[in-house]
Amino acid sequence: MKVVVLADTHAPRRWKACPPRVAEELRDADVILHAGDVCVPSVIGELEAYAPVHVVKGNNDVPELVAPETLELDLGGVRTGMIHDSGPARGRIGRMRRRFPAAHLVVFGHSHIPLDETDQGVRIFNPGSPTDRRRQPHGTLGVLRIDGGSLVEARIVPVT
Repeated sequence: MKVVVLADTHAPRRWKACPPRVAEELRDADVILHAGDVCVPSVIGELEAYAPVHVVKGNNDVPELVAPETLELDLGGVRTGMIHDSGPARGRIGRMRRRFPAAHLVVFGHSHIPLDETDQGVRIFNPGSPTDRRRQPHGTLGVLRIDGGSLVEARIVPVT
């Protein structure tokens, strides 16, 4: 299973339409996770043309974008939690372990800083932003590969 992970697309200010390099990754996605700050509902419709989408609400999302603050789902046997803002870097893994005690993986956004870290029996993954890189060298997204109930690959992919 290929999972494409997005966060902080910030449409329409930053995401006018799906960037070509993002679309390349989406074409063979089995599922798409968006960790918030979609901003406007039309982006979800655009993403759904590629694969089923799971989204959590970000702090910049308009009220018309209906999404939960957190989400827990099973991705091919990998228990996954999603939240937009995981809080400060200090203590993050412990905080995410407490917030999603059954999760093997927690996906989040907000900082626009890509991160892939494992400790305390949980992997935390922030794909960064494909459209608003801030102080990062590239806009990024994440690609997860799940096989046989295990997360076998997690990559941060530069798209700008």
